Amino acid sequence: MANVTFKEKAITLLGNEVKVGDKAPNFTVLANDLSEVTLDSTKGQVRLITSVPSLDTGVCDAETRRFNEEANSLGSVKILTVSCDLPFAQKRWCAASGIENVQTLSDHRDLSFGEAFGVAIQELRLLARAVFVVDSNDTVTYVEYVSEATNHPNYEAALEAAKAAK
Repeated sequence: MANVTFKEKAITLLGNEVKVGDKAPNFTVLANDLSEVTLDSTKGQVRLITSVPSLDTGVCDAETRRFNEEANSLGSVKILTVSCDLPFAQKRWCAASGIENVQTLSDHRDLSFGEAFGVAIQELRLLARAVFVVDSNDTVTYVEYVSEATNHPNYEAALEAAKAAK
């Protein structure tokens, strides 16, 4: 399992660590309208998937805004941001922040994504910060488990991986 800290304290991640070359595991999360979204919902597309602890924190806010701004340079890549924030809070945050190119998804109900991708924080019932690129054949082509959950991911590496994925 990836070694991750949260505010410099060791945390326990639930689920299985995902690695480059793995088939992306399926999951079920909720869209802002409470409809279910699965990996299969975006089948055939390249996906850049981020997990964040909460959109209401500075780093998560900045990260999601950055990927929203970079979306046009990624062409048809679908950008998904998953957190345990309630769908209502995500919808409100997106409206207030002008987020139109990133789909925010809630894992609050089952931790389905968190456990499938090995980012569910046992001690906090939040998601650790991570970035995954999944190609159109559902193969994971890029993985970053951010070692300190309050730090930013490597934006440039994630964006390059998304652009290179087919």
